[in-house]
Amino acid sequence: MTPINIVLFDLGNTLLYFDGQWPEVFARSDEQLCQALQASGLEIPQDHFVSEFRVRLNAYYVQREAEFIEHTTAYILRQLLAELGYPEVEDSIILPALEKMYAVSQSHWKIEADTHPTLHQLKDDGHHLGIISNAGDDADVHRLVDKAEIRPYFDFIVSSAAYGMRKPNPRIFEHALAHWKAAPEQAVMVGDTLGADILGAHHMGMPGIWITRRADTPANRAHADTIKPDHSIDTLIELPGLIKELNQ
Repeated sequence: MTPINIVLFDLGNTLLYFDGQWPEVFARSDEQLCQALQASGLEIPQDHFVSEFRVRLNAYYVQREAEFIEHTTAYILRQLLAELGYPEVEDSIILPALEKMYAVSQSHWKIEADTHPTLHQLKDDGHHLGIISNAGDDADVHRLVDKAEIRPYFDFIVSSAAYGMRKPNPRIFEHALAHWKAAPEQAVMVGDTLGADILGAHHMGMPGIWITRRADTPANRAHADTIKPDHSIDTLIELPGLIKELNQ
């Protein structure tokens, strides 16, 4: 049997958890975005911009879950700004405005208490670690990683915003494994979402380990009868022992 020496992780609700209320966070995020754009000299009506931007983002969220293609938040923002009379806004305006927007939600993402001990143990056991995160903004993912102080544990981090494809599309998993020139049987995927993390792992012929402590969601309940994880854990601290068992 080929030993497992690569552990791929989801980020949100796996290594981190969210302690806010999404509707409130979205409202404040959109206001921060609009105000940053206005401060940069764009004359956009706040009420119209905020409501229209959120409508478009929500439609984008639905579309990307059907197509598994990540167009990015910046792409949606540029489309709206073009319709408001600003067809070519420079990155020097767009990127800082998005940073202001995502700073609101970033303040609510907290690291799980067992994340550092688990990652430390896996590294001590000789495993290579990676992150595959579905997200609309690559910089947001990397700021969250740095805020949690977990970057030193990881050899490889990829977001769907950077790669252009979302889990469970197998291509983003192939991209990750290519970093180590590794075969699927050398790796496992650990995440909270059946339809992204576990199904994506299965598409690649990898075991999928489902972490369940924050997995009671409508999407997971909808897939409960059709997508079966290879293994389930309630907490991350169980993971090193499970991988040792799988390698025996």
